[in-house]
Amino acid sequence: MIRDILGLFFLWSGVLFSFVGVLGLIRLPDVFTRLHAAGKVAPLGMIGLLIGAALLLPGTALKMIALAGFLFVTAPVASHAIAAAAHLQDRGENSICVRDDLADTRMSSKIRQC
Repeated sequence: MIRDILGLFFLWSGVLFSFVGVLGLIRLPDVFTRLHAAGKVAPLGMIGLLIGAALLLPGTALKMIALAGFLFVTAPVASHAIAAAAHLQDRGENSICVRDDLADTRMSSKIRQC
């Protein structure tokens, strides 16, 4: 009974976090703020779904823990790779960011390519 209630709580919290992540992808203005929504909120929603599924289906708990660990490792790496590619392609032209800490790095890499 308690496990069912906790499982449903984690499932619904995972759905809520995933929904907020999707809203962030739709509503945020540029690639970097959208990436923040996708890279932070969506994996948290998936972790909630995995914990809820592990509580409701005890036979799959080890698989869910392995998936959660894999998600914790790959989500930041994927977010970093997408952000670096967007920065190199100057996709932040409509960015609300004021500071560009990587501008010197980008200029030095363009000089090296010539």
